[in-house]
Amino acid sequence: MTTTDETRNKDHMGGLKKGIRILEAFDSIHTRMTVTEAALRVGLSPASARRCLITLCELGYAQTDGKRYWLGHGALRLSYAYASSTKLPRLIQPVLDAMSERSRESASLAVLLDGAAVIAARSTARRTLRIGLVVGSRLPLYCSAAGRALLASLPESEAVAMLRGMERPKLTVNTVTDIDKLKKVLANVRQTGYAVCDEEIEIGVRSIAAPLFNTAGETVASVSISTRADRMTVNEIVQAYLPILKKNQLWAQARLT
Repeated sequence: MTTTDETRNKDHMGGLKKGIRILEAFDSIHTRMTVTEAALRVGLSPASARRCLITLCELGYAQTDGKRYWLGHGALRLSYAYASSTKLPRLIQPVLDAMSERSRESASLAVLLDGAAVIAARSTARRTLRIGLVVGSRLPLYCSAAGRALLASLPESEAVAMLRGMERPKLTVNTVTDIDKLKKVLANVRQTGYAVCDEEIEIGVRSIAAPLFNTAGETVASVSISTRADRMTVNEIVQAYLPILKKNQLWAQARLT
Protein backbone atom coordinates (compact mmCIF):
# COMPACT_ATOMS: atom_id res chain seq x y z
CA MET A 1 0.00 0.00 0.00
CA THR A 2 1.37 3.42 -0.90
CA THR A 3 1.56 6.38 1.41
CA THR A 4 -1.11 8.10 -0.65
CA ASP A 5 -3.46 5.13 -0.18
CA GLU A 6 -2.77 5.09 3.56
CA THR A 7 -3.52 8.81 3.83
CA ARG A 8 -6.66 8.44 1.77
CA ASN A 9 -7.95 5.58 3.95
CA LYS A 10 -7.20 7.50 7.14
CA ASP A 11 -9.29 10.38 5.81
CA HIS A 12 -12.32 8.13 5.33
CA MET A 13 -14.99 7.81 8.03
CA GLY A 14 -16.05 4.18 7.98
CA GLY A 15 -18.92 4.75 10.38
CA LEU A 16 -20.38 7.52 8.24
CA LYS A 17 -20.15 5.32 5.15
CA LYS A 18 -21.98 2.50 6.93
CA GLY A 19 -24.70 4.84 8.18
CA ILE A 20 -25.35 6.23 4.70
CA ARG A 21 -25.54 2.72 3.27
CA ILE A 22 -28.15 1.84 5.89
CA LEU A 23 -30.18 4.93 5.00
CA GLU A 24 -30.09 3.98 1.32
CA ALA A 25 -31.24 0.44 2.12
CA PHE A 26 -34.81 1.60 2.74
CA ASP A 27 -37.11 1.72 -0.28
CA SER A 28 -40.70 1.00 -1.30
CA ILE A 29 -40.17 -2.72 -0.77
CA HIS A 30 -38.00 -2.54 2.32
CA THR A 31 -39.93 0.02 4.35
CA ARG A 32 -39.37 -1.63 7.72
CA MET A 33 -36.46 -3.91 8.52
CA THR A 34 -34.99 -5.78 11.45
CA VAL A 35 -31.30 -5.37 12.24
CA THR A 36 -30.58 -8.68 10.50
CA GLU A 37 -32.50 -7.68 7.37
CA ALA A 38 -30.76 -4.32 7.18
CA ALA A 39 -27.36 -5.95 7.70
CA LEU A 40 -27.99 -8.39 4.85
CA ARG A 41 -29.18 -5.59 2.56
CA VAL A 42 -25.92 -3.65 2.80
CA GLY A 43 -23.42 -6.38 3.63
CA LEU A 44 -22.66 -5.33 7.19
CA SER A 45 -22.40 -7.37 10.36
CA PRO A 46 -25.53 -7.31 12.54
CA ALA A 47 -23.55 -5.51 15.26
CA SER A 48 -22.50 -2.72 12.86
CA ALA A 49 -26.01 -2.41 11.42
CA ARG A 50 -27.47 -2.21 14.92
CA ARG A 51 -25.11 0.61 15.96
CA CYS A 52 -25.91 2.52 12.78
CA LEU A 53 -29.66 2.15 13.23
CA ILE A 54 -29.56 3.18 16.90
CA THR A 55 -27.51 6.27 15.97
CA LEU A 56 -29.91 7.15 13.16
CA CYS A 57 -32.79 6.90 15.61
CA GLU A 58 -31.02 9.24 18.03
CA LEU A 59 -30.59 11.77 15.22
CA GLY A 60 -34.21 11.48 14.12
CA TYR A 61 -33.43 9.88 10.79
CA ALA A 62 -35.00 6.56 11.79
CA GLN A 63 -37.56 5.17 14.21
CA THR A 64 -38.05 1.79 15.84
CA ASP A 65 -40.54 -0.26 17.81
CA GLY A 66 -37.73 -2.24 19.37
CA LYS A 67 -37.70 -4.88 16.65
CA ARG A 68 -38.07 -3.20 13.29
CA TYR A 69 -36.64 0.07 12.03
CA TRP A 70 -37.98 2.55 9.50
CA LEU A 71 -37.03 6.01 8.25
CA GLY A 72 -38.29 8.93 10.32
CA HIS A 73 -39.33 12.39 9.21
CA GLY A 74 -35.80 13.59 9.95
CA ALA A 75 -34.67 11.94 6.72
CA LEU A 76 -36.51 14.74 4.92
CA ARG A 77 -33.72 17.06 6.03
CA LEU A 78 -31.40 15.36 3.55
CA SER A 79 -33.70 15.84 0.57
CA TYR A 80 -34.34 19.44 1.62
CA ALA A 81 -30.62 20.11 1.92
CA TYR A 82 -30.02 18.79 -1.59
CA ALA A 83 -32.96 20.58 -3.19
CA SER A 84 -32.24 23.91 -1.49
CA SER A 85 -28.46 23.98 -1.84
CA THR A 86 -27.80 22.37 -5.22
CA LYS A 87 -27.96 24.68 -8.20
CA LEU A 88 -29.31 22.24 -10.78
CA PRO A 89 -32.73 21.44 -9.25
CA ARG A 90 -33.19 25.00 -7.99
CA LEU A 91 -32.51 26.39 -11.47
CA ILE A 92 -34.59 23.84 -13.37
CA GLN A 93 -37.62 23.56 -11.06
CA PRO A 94 -39.33 26.70 -12.51
CA VAL A 95 -38.64 25.29 -15.98
CA LEU A 96 -40.30 22.01 -15.06
CA ASP A 97 -43.27 23.85 -13.57
CA ALA A 98 -43.69 25.90 -16.75
CA MET A 99 -43.37 22.79 -18.94
CA SER A 100 -45.93 20.93 -16.87
CA GLU A 101 -48.34 23.85 -16.85
CA ARG A 102 -48.02 24.35 -20.60
CA SER A 103 -48.31 20.68 -21.56
CA ARG A 104 -50.56 19.66 -18.65
CA GLU A 105 -48.31 16.63 -18.30
CA SER A 106 -45.67 15.61 -15.75
CA ALA A 107 -42.11 16.88 -16.23
CA SER A 108 -38.98 15.52 -14.56
CA LEU A 109 -35.28 16.26 -14.20
CA ALA A 110 -33.03 13.20 -13.93
CA VAL A 111 -29.33 12.75 -13.24
CA LEU A 112 -27.03 9.78 -13.78
CA LEU A 113 -26.24 8.14 -10.44
CA ASP A 114 -25.07 4.62 -9.60
CA GLY A 115 -26.21 3.10 -12.88
CA ALA A 116 -29.68 4.64 -12.89
CA ALA A 117 -31.51 7.80 -13.89
CA VAL A 118 -32.45 9.36 -10.54
CA ILE A 119 -35.21 11.98 -10.35
CA ALA A 120 -33.71 15.20 -8.95
CA ALA A 121 -36.75 17.46 -9.47
CA ARG A 122 -40.29 16.95 -10.69
CA SER A 123 -43.46 18.83 -11.50
CA THR A 124 -46.70 16.88 -11.52
CA ALA A 125 -49.51 17.78 -13.87
CA ARG A 126 -53.22 17.78 -13.27
CA ARG A 127 -53.46 14.60 -15.33
CA THR A 128 -52.05 11.95 -13.04
CA LEU A 129 -50.16 8.91 -14.27
CA ARG A 130 -50.20 5.53 -12.64
CA ILE A 131 -46.42 5.48 -12.47
CA GLY A 132 -45.53 7.14 -9.18
CA LEU A 133 -42.30 9.11 -9.53
CA VAL A 134 -40.97 11.35 -6.78
CA VAL A 135 -37.64 13.01 -6.11
CA GLY A 136 -35.17 10.19 -5.53
CA SER A 137 -37.01 7.65 -7.70
CA ARG A 138 -34.73 5.52 -9.86
CA LEU A 139 -35.47 4.84 -13.52
CA PRO A 140 -33.66 2.14 -15.52
CA LEU A 141 -31.13 3.59 -17.94
CA TYR A 142 -31.76 1.06 -20.69
CA CYS A 143 -35.50 1.54 -21.17
CA SER A 144 -36.53 4.94 -19.80
CA ALA A 145 -36.47 8.06 -21.97
CA ALA A 146 -34.60 9.97 -19.27
CA GLY A 147 -32.09 7.16 -18.88
CA ARG A 148 -31.48 6.79 -22.60
CA ALA A 149 -30.87 10.51 -22.97
CA LEU A 150 -28.21 10.27 -20.25
CA LEU A 151 -26.73 7.01 -21.51
CA ALA A 152 -26.44 8.23 -25.10
CA SER A 153 -24.42 11.21 -23.88
CA LEU A 154 -21.62 8.91 -22.72
CA PRO A 155 -18.87 7.63 -25.04
CA GLU A 156 -20.31 4.67 -26.96
CA SER A 157 -17.89 2.15 -25.44
CA GLU A 158 -18.74 3.32 -21.92
CA ALA A 159 -22.48 3.21 -22.60
CA VAL A 160 -22.28 -0.32 -24.00
CA ALA A 161 -20.16 -1.45 -21.05
CA MET A 162 -22.79 -0.08 -18.66
CA LEU A 163 -25.55 -1.86 -20.57
CA ARG A 164 -23.70 -5.15 -20.43
CA GLY A 165 -23.03 -4.75 -16.72
CA MET A 166 -26.61 -4.01 -15.65
CA GLU A 167 -29.64 -6.21 -15.26
CA ARG A 168 -32.12 -5.58 -18.07
CA PRO A 169 -35.43 -7.18 -17.07
CA LYS A 170 -38.29 -7.10 -19.55
CA LEU A 171 -40.70 -4.86 -17.63
CA THR A 172 -43.42 -4.97 -20.31
CA VAL A 173 -43.91 -6.72 -23.64
CA ASN A 174 -42.46 -3.58 -25.29
CA THR A 175 -39.24 -3.37 -23.27
CA VAL A 176 -36.10 -3.50 -25.41
CA THR A 177 -33.43 -5.54 -23.63
CA ASP A 178 -31.20 -6.86 -26.42
CA ILE A 179 -27.77 -5.17 -26.47
CA ASP A 180 -27.59 -4.81 -30.26
CA LYS A 181 -31.06 -3.29 -30.42
CA LEU A 182 -30.23 -0.93 -27.56
CA LYS A 183 -27.06 0.17 -29.35
CA LYS A 184 -29.23 1.16 -32.31
CA VAL A 185 -31.65 2.96 -30.00
CA LEU A 186 -28.80 4.98 -28.45
CA ALA A 187 -27.33 5.74 -31.87
CA ASN A 188 -30.69 7.19 -32.88
CA VAL A 189 -30.80 9.28 -29.68
CA ARG A 190 -27.36 10.71 -30.50
CA GLN A 191 -28.48 11.53 -34.03
CA THR A 192 -31.86 13.09 -33.19
CA GLY A 193 -31.01 14.64 -29.82
CA TYR A 194 -33.95 13.09 -27.96
CA ALA A 195 -35.08 9.74 -26.53
CA VAL A 196 -38.49 8.12 -26.18
CA CYS A 197 -39.99 5.37 -24.07
CA ASP A 198 -43.02 3.72 -25.66
CA GLU A 199 -44.71 1.77 -22.84
CA GLU A 200 -41.44 0.02 -21.97
CA ILE A 201 -41.56 0.70 -18.23
CA GLU A 202 -45.31 0.58 -17.76
CA ILE A 203 -48.10 -0.17 -20.20
CA GLY A 204 -50.08 3.01 -20.78
CA VAL A 205 -47.22 5.46 -20.25
CA ARG A 206 -45.09 7.15 -22.91
CA SER A 207 -42.35 9.71 -22.43
CA ILE A 208 -39.82 11.83 -24.28
CA ALA A 209 -36.55 13.22 -22.92
CA ALA A 210 -33.64 15.38 -24.00
CA PRO A 211 -30.24 15.97 -22.39
CA LEU A 212 -29.37 19.20 -20.60
CA PHE A 213 -25.91 20.65 -21.17
CA ASN A 214 -23.78 23.05 -19.20
CA THR A 215 -21.89 25.97 -20.73
CA ALA A 216 -19.00 23.62 -21.56
CA GLY A 217 -21.33 21.39 -23.59
CA GLU A 218 -21.25 18.56 -21.06
CA THR A 219 -24.41 16.60 -20.27
CA VAL A 220 -25.42 17.21 -16.67
CA ALA A 221 -28.98 15.86 -16.64
CA SER A 222 -31.97 15.00 -18.77
CA VAL A 223 -35.42 16.52 -18.75
CA SER A 224 -38.51 14.55 -19.71
CA ILE A 225 -42.26 14.81 -20.22
CA SER A 226 -44.55 11.83 -19.63
CA THR A 227 -48.10 11.25 -20.82
CA ARG A 228 -50.72 8.54 -20.99
CA ALA A 229 -50.47 6.38 -24.09
CA ASP A 230 -54.19 6.68 -24.80
CA ARG A 231 -53.76 10.43 -25.26
CA MET A 232 -50.91 10.63 -27.75
CA THR A 233 -48.85 8.47 -30.09
CA VAL A 234 -45.06 8.64 -30.02
CA ASN A 235 -45.06 10.81 -33.15
CA GLU A 236 -47.59 13.19 -31.59
CA ILE A 237 -45.48 13.42 -28.44
CA VAL A 238 -42.39 14.28 -30.47
CA GLN A 239 -44.24 16.93 -32.49
CA ALA A 240 -45.88 18.48 -29.44
CA TYR A 241 -43.15 18.36 -26.82
CA LEU A 242 -39.75 18.20 -28.53
CA PRO A 243 -39.83 21.96 -29.34
CA ILE A 244 -40.54 22.65 -25.65
CA LEU A 245 -37.64 20.44 -24.56
CA LYS A 246 -35.27 22.02 -27.08
CA LYS A 247 -36.21 25.54 -26.01
CA ASN A 248 -35.54 24.78 -22.37
CA GLN A 249 -32.39 22.92 -23.32
CA LEU A 250 -30.96 26.12 -24.78
CA TRP A 251 -32.16 28.16 -21.81
CA ALA A 252 -30.44 25.84 -19.34
CA GLN A 253 -27.21 25.60 -21.32
CA ALA A 254 -26.77 29.36 -21.08
CA ARG A 255 -27.06 29.20 -17.28
CA LEU A 256 -25.53 25.90 -16.13
CA THR A 257 -21.81 26.03 -15.41
